[in-house]
Amino acid sequence: MKKVTIVACSHEFPIEISDREPVLEIKRKMEQLLGVPVPAQTLSIFGWELIDGLDMEDYPIVTHGTRIDLTVKPTSKKIPITVKLPSRHVTTVEVDTSDTVRSLKEKIHVVAAPSSGTTRMSLFYSGVELEDDFRNLSEYGVHEFAEIVVFVKPMGRPKGGGGGMGREASGGPGDRALRLVVQTASCLLNGASIPVELEDSSTVSDLRELLLRSKSGLPRDDYIFIHRQRIMRENCSLRWHGVQNGEVVYVFKGTVSRAGN
Repeated sequence: MKKVTIVACSHEFPIEISDREPVLEIKRKMEQLLGVPVPAQTLSIFGWELIDGLDMEDYPIVTHGTRIDLTVKPTSKKIPITVKLPSRHVTTVEVDTSDTVRSLKEKIHVVAAPSSGTTRMSLFYSGVELEDDFRNLSEYGVHEFAEIVVFVKPMGRPKGGGGGMGREASGGPGDRALRLVVQTASCLLNGASIPVELEDSSTVSDLRELLLRSKSGLPRDDYIFIHRQRIMRENCSLRWHGVQNGEVVYVFKGTVSRAGN
């Protein structure tokens, strides 16, 4: 067990946690202390959010005495929007104003266009493409009953270059080129978003080297990569991790150690 301090609204709450304490369990403790519902809570360290599906063992940076910030999300506002599909079919989708473009694509993929895939989908509102998957819908001015037009890119498009900070050399005939965004924590480059291009057969170590060669400003060591709420293994390929084109890989300050305490 180790003691950490939860900082909320200028107040400090010391609590004891175990190495395998789930993030959700910490939120439940704070719900009992403060009455703040779990879904409204965000726990973070140095501006980096602790993900609900992980536990403290996945965050080596959390040690005895660590201060964890608790912020309360504003009340969400669900709004209906109209989605016009390539088939000219029109459907209504309920979204939150804080939803990202990517999350809207995923909703459309599930409820209306399961065969298209989110990476081939382009969304337009008032003639403007919602091209940044990680911006909130509200940043594009999407409001209640707004009409979103969906275009689906044809399969087998030629792979173009450019746009990223670098690209790994092509690998074997079965390899696929990936365009990713490396999102750093606020304590690393002030939360930079770094676009990169490399093959899906490249390892996490290759990604680290690519970032070094691109002079992104990241150090060689002392940070870990996270994909879909899991710490990535240095010697395993992006394909092994299930990384898809257009996805985000997060960078979190810390090191991985499975040694016993």
